[in-house]
Amino acid sequence: MPASPTGHALPELVMAWGRGRAHSRVTAPPEQIEGGFRVAVGPPSAEVRKVFHTYTPESLAAAAARLDEPGHQVMIAGPGDLLASIVPSSWTMDDAGHLMTAVFAPASYAVAADYRLVIETDGPLTVARVFHRNGDLAGSARMGRDGDFGVFDKVVTAPAHQRRGIGSLMMRALTASGHAQGMRFGLLVGSDAGRALYEHLGWSFVSDFPGARSKGA
Repeated sequence: MPASPTGHALPELVMAWGRGRAHSRVTAPPEQIEGGFRVAVGPPSAEVRKVFHTYTPESLAAAAARLDEPGHQVMIAGPGDLLASIVPSSWTMDDAGHLMTAVFAPASYAVAADYRLVIETDGPLTVARVFHRNGDLAGSARMGRDGDFGVFDKVVTAPAHQRRGIGSLMMRALTASGHAQGMRFGLLVGSDAGRALYEHLGWSFVSDFPGARSKGA
């Protein structure tokens, strides 16, 4: 059964997210492993992450045991309680993550008078930046392309410019840009706070996406 409104199963979405995120972070492409992929987290971190879409509690526990040294992370498409229960007690759980998706359609947006929007595309990477009239970078967001998917990443609004619709503006602008470039679907992993914004913009929750890192990572 499809895992999301896009019609794709969960493993397909996870792999597409990994490839698109690598384009966003300008890192080496993910290396496929059994049940998922292995990838560099990306600057400034030198850590390595294994991401699993297909697993059993036993296989996850074995993977965490093999990686129980500084510099390693594990993420899963599944319950955070499960991941917390199988990683060694010395590991640190990351903040909650949520895998979300959307079907792209032409998107309209308006830029407030005090702001200027710049969108630049270089190969598979599109970056949106919003500048205030005083020159401040008010916000930025990235979208890495993997075929039909645009993977949204690093959606950040500067503290002084929050609650002014900057995040929504960048999401709508990247959606419009992705649709114009021929992408059909959006993917992202959002925080608890971000999930509410993305659902308001029409995105759908697919799976919890928790992560954990080994001691000293």
